[in-house]
Parts: sequence; C-alpha cells; structure tokens
Amino acid sequence: MNGEKKDRSSGDVSVQIIEPPRGWLGVNWREIWHYRELLYFLTWRDVKVRYKQTFLGILWAFLQPFIRLVVFSMIFGRLARMDSEGFPYPVFLYAGLLPWQFFSDALGRSSQSVVGSANLIKKVYFPRLIIPLASVGASLVDFAVAFAILVGLMLYYGIVPGAGILMVLPLVLLTVLTAVGTGTLLSALNAAYRDFRFVVPFMIQIWMYISPVVYSVRKLPEPWKSLLVLNPMTGIIDGYRSAILGTPPAWGRLGVALLLAVMIYLVGTHYFRRVEAALADIV
Repeated sequence: MNGEKKDRSSGDVSVQIIEPPRGWLGVNWREIWHYRELLYFLTWRDVKVRYKQTFLGILWAFLQPFIRLVVFSMIFGRLARMDSEGFPYPVFLYAGLLPWQFFSDALGRSSQSVVGSANLIKKVYFPRLIIPLASVGASLVDFAVAFAILVGLMLYYGIVPGAGILMVLPLVLLTVLTAVGTGTLLSALNAAYRDFRFVVPFMIQIWMYISPVVYSVRKLPEPWKSLLVLNPMTGIIDGYRSAILGTPPAWGRLGVALLLAVMIYLVGTHYFRRVEAALADIV
C-alpha cells in the first residue's frame, strides 16, 4: 500500500510498518518516483501487450484515429455540415479528436488496469497508483504517434501554426491530469464493484457526445454552452483548437477545466487510497 514507512525494533528484529498517508493530498509522489523504473516497465509492457501478435503493430495507433477521422469527416462534415469556424472540417475535427482519443483510451485502459494486474498486486509491494498511471502513460505513446496525422493535415491544408501552438504542451499536461484523476477513480471502482466494467464503455460513448469533438462549442446557444463548460473536456478540447488553429483562447473555459481537473484528481486519488489497502483481497 502506498504510504509512510516506520521502523520499529523488537529485540533483534526490525519490523517495517507501511501506513497509508492521511488527508486529501497524501499521495506519496517521492515513493512513486523511487519506483519510476517499475512505472516505465509497466507502461512499456502495456504498449507491447496491446500490439503483440498484430500484423501492423504500432501502426494501429496511427490507423485507428485516421480511420475515425475519415468516417467522422464524411458523416459530420459532408452530410451533417457541422460548422467548423471557417477552417477545413478535417483539421477542425482532428484538433478535437486527437485529445479526446487520448483521454478515452486512457480511461478504457486504466479502468481495467488494477483488475488486470491482480497477480502482480498479490505478489509484491509497490505503490498501487503506479498501475493506472502506467495505463495513462501507454495511451500517451499512442497520442504521440497519432499527432503525426495532425501535422500532415496542417501541411496539406496549408495551415501554419502561430505562437499559440506552444499551448499544446500545457494542454497535454492538463489532459493527463484529468485522465489520471478519472482513471484512478474508475480503476478503484472497478476493483471494488466489477459491474463497472460494463458502465465504463457506455460512459465514454456518452461523454464523447457531450464534448465538442465533432462540433464547435462557440456556436452552441445558451444554456447548452454554459452546461457543457461543466465538462472538463469542453475547455480542454476548445483549448487544443485555439492553440492549433490560432484562434483566441477562451481562458474562462480553460480555467473551469483546470479547476474541474484538479477536483477530479483529488477525488480519484483519495478514493483509490481508500480502496488500496484491500486491493490484494478484492482483486
């Protein structure tokens, strides 16, 4: 269990007791840093397992978002004629699809990560939080590969990024924070209540349609615009579009997204630590 360590001596025997940290901010990041090699190993293991014995291997990380881009462009761009704020719809779409795919993939992986690592949890001690963190890290590798499609689209349509493109890195960190908070919460819930594995795919599907992946949040009427701001991915996706397409950022939506991401992270890690003590027994 991730926590504080105390040494107590009884005669010639030294006993090390691992106690859980207390409070909402009790994640022992120093201990997680100590186990960074294990985090790297589990991340790379998740990447290799996903593409093991596949014909195209890591290219699936490129093909999946590309196929989704083509299908969504046909349905929402040509048939539904969604507003794209004056930009070519494929670029507009992919600027939102790229962060969403990373986020949804991270949720899908991390929600099953603790249950899938039951054998490891029962055999050896390490900070259990590393398991959902590794799942998010593996999704980040796919995100880096899929980013090449965005570069190709911008070259094809002659879109030159401005200085705002530098905002992509902070936005990636914000997406990671949201994915870690939600992923740790779902992984703990799935370990405690196994029927959550049926809830997660349905939740992700609904979440996509209440996020501005295929449409522009700026064109929505009130009160829908205000309601969607309560979804952290609304501000994040809108921020990606502003950074990539060079439009003025909506700092208010980004601020709300940051606040919600921090709240989700605190709730997710807090609940994970509550369940953590019993993980070896319930998985």
